[in-house]
Amino acid sequence: MYEYFVFFPIFDLVQITADPFAMHISCGARQNVQTKPTNTLWREDFGFTGGIAANATRPSFITPPLNTLRYFPLSEGPQNCYNINKVPKGHYSIRIFFGLVGQSKDISEPLFDISIEGTQLYSLKPGWNKQNDQVFVEALVFLTNDSVSICFHSTGHGDPAILSIEIQQIDDKAYYFGPWWSQGIILRTVKRLSCGFGQSKFDVDYGGDSRGGDRFWQHIKSFGEEYESDQPRSVETRIKHASHPPNFYPETLYQSALVSTNNEPDLTYALEVDPNRNYSVWLHFAEIDNSVTAAGQRVFNIIINDDHAFKDVDIVELSGDIYTALVLNTTVTVNGRILTITLKPKEGNLAIINAIEIFEVIMVESKTISEEGTCADSYYC
Repeated sequence: MYEYFVFFPIFDLVQITADPFAMHISCGARQNVQTKPTNTLWREDFGFTGGIAANATRPSFITPPLNTLRYFPLSEGPQNCYNINKVPKGHYSIRIFFGLVGQSKDISEPLFDISIEGTQLYSLKPGWNKQNDQVFVEALVFLTNDSVSICFHSTGHGDPAILSIEIQQIDDKAYYFGPWWSQGIILRTVKRLSCGFGQSKFDVDYGGDSRGGDRFWQHIKSFGEEYESDQPRSVETRIKHASHPPNFYPETLYQSALVSTNNEPDLTYALEVDPNRNYSVWLHFAEIDNSVTAAGQRVFNIIINDDHAFKDVDIVELSGDIYTALVLNTTVTVNGRILTITLKPKEGNLAIINAIEIFEVIMVESKTISEEGTCADSYYC
């Protein structure tokens, strides 16, 4: 069963005066650290229930340039947490980067589980330290009690090792996707792609608004392995209705795209996911191909796992113009291990897409005091 919602451009800007709450913690650090090129200020380590500070190896070029981490040996118990107080109630993007203890990338990678506010949301998979978008976990969470508890659960495969924690307030209506959207769910980022030309970047590198949560966009230059199955497009033309609340998608996201070809008219992206889960899928479009100048010149259907999620998609008609951002969203239940998104041309020119976001929809579990652990740094707790 699909419930889908078409998100038309937002024409009325919302005036926001207060800066969003943001906290960046350099785990294992004994003093505040400022890192280039973004001049991000990382607070010294605090709020932990135990563990040992150590030198860190960064597993990926996207990992923050920090030199320490905190790891939690099994001798200190199967569960350890960071309990951070004085976090205002609100909607947050929480991101946790993992690290490796020592100075060699050949060190055995730890595998462990992660929970936020008592809800388990992720288990590290073998090989995570060799996949750029798996060196961290990110989730969108509503916080309601002026604090947040982030816990790490040993599985017997090495000691959990945490390099950094980021807590960034986002718009209270960010990623609204219908009846399921509420304080009772967590959205865990599964995949976020920027299609076409360019490089993998964070929102800050795209010049994005901080209320977007500084998302990481993994660049993908082709969906297919066959030659000329799709082609990249890019423009420097300004994109209308980008960088608007509540999601604040950066304009640059819509200035590149993948377009299908006559050799392969369908655009198909397939992703391995955990089975028997619900996923929120966000598809980003802007008509930047100069061969399309009016409505009716490019119409396609969007099929997700053999079901028609959207029919007769005409980007110019839905967005109101060329070079104008459009976001489509649907929620889908995946029973198998593959989530497949296919754009199938129907009329006129071939299919086009600018970016894709996929989130796992996780129901919030009840949180108990015994699960939180005890903060070992009473000054900050």
